[in-house]
Amino acid sequence: MSNQAAKEDEAPELSIVIPLLNEEASLRELLEQVRTAVSGRYGFEVIFVDDGSTDRSWDEICTLKKENGFVQGIRFRRNYGKSIALQKGFEIARGAYIATMDADLQDDPNEIPLMADMLREGDYDLISGWKKVRKDPITKTIPSRFFNYITSMVTRIRLHDFNCGLKVYRREVTERLTLYGELHRYIPFLADQQGFSRIGEKVVTHHPRKYGESKFGFTRFIKGFLDLITLLFLNSYMERPMHFFGTMGTLFLGAGGGITLYLVIMRMFFQVYLTNRPLLLFGILLLVLGVQFFSLGLLGEMLNKGRNQPGDGTVNIRDKV
Repeated sequence: MSNQAAKEDEAPELSIVIPLLNEEASLRELLEQVRTAVSGRYGFEVIFVDDGSTDRSWDEICTLKKENGFVQGIRFRRNYGKSIALQKGFEIARGAYIATMDADLQDDPNEIPLMADMLREGDYDLISGWKKVRKDPITKTIPSRFFNYITSMVTRIRLHDFNCGLKVYRREVTERLTLYGELHRYIPFLADQQGFSRIGEKVVTHHPRKYGESKFGFTRFIKGFLDLITLLFLNSYMERPMHFFGTMGTLFLGAGGGITLYLVIMRMFFQVYLTNRPLLLFGILLLVLGVQFFSLGLLGEMLNKGRNQPGDGTVNIRDKV
């Protein structure tokens, strides 16, 4: 394989997927950095995924494509989020190794060949970057550390930085991923659940933001945790929904049945009247909830065989170059 940028009709050894939103000022500089870092070491292609930018990012991508045959671009009609952008980039990537990075010039492209070397020479499926020294404000670093600590503890995957944009994968890993919502934050966990448990980590250089504004916000932080809960639930019960709903139904039916039996005994043997007793209504409510949970479990089992994977809906791609 040539150690230069791959020609359009050749399958490159390395594909670099870069999702972006309103980053027109950084794209040309970023591409030059990538070319300098990777040329001479890997045949490569660069795939820009414009996630509904409202600035001139797409015009810049089209210009870069005309000037560089190894550049590809996709533009969405609206903002779908980073997970969907990565998913579409993975789908068109042709390399045996696939790298991802952010477009804001904070990720250092010089790390990509080093991480690819680790992947190629070591016994790894995925190499994840660790921004050990972050050039971000404290309002971003503290929530990130808390998020990473909780995620590592819950998923039992010992990584310091789940959300680092710099990652390098073997192609077979990305082919098995299904991303939606904020699941790009949990790619190492998703890979592990698909059997790709050989996950390495590398300390990477992080730069201050040079152009534009950070897309990080409190709402994304909350959504990330909600997606983690969803992911853990689906991983535990997607194949056996009755285990969850049946257990809950049993608890509610047991409690409701116990309360009802107690009240029946009190009425029959102790002549205790049940009129206006809230406990009776509570027992009936528990019985109804128990039946509903059992019904949900049975419905889930019936639908389980023919279910579709989350996130397999179509994405409205406006342009592709």
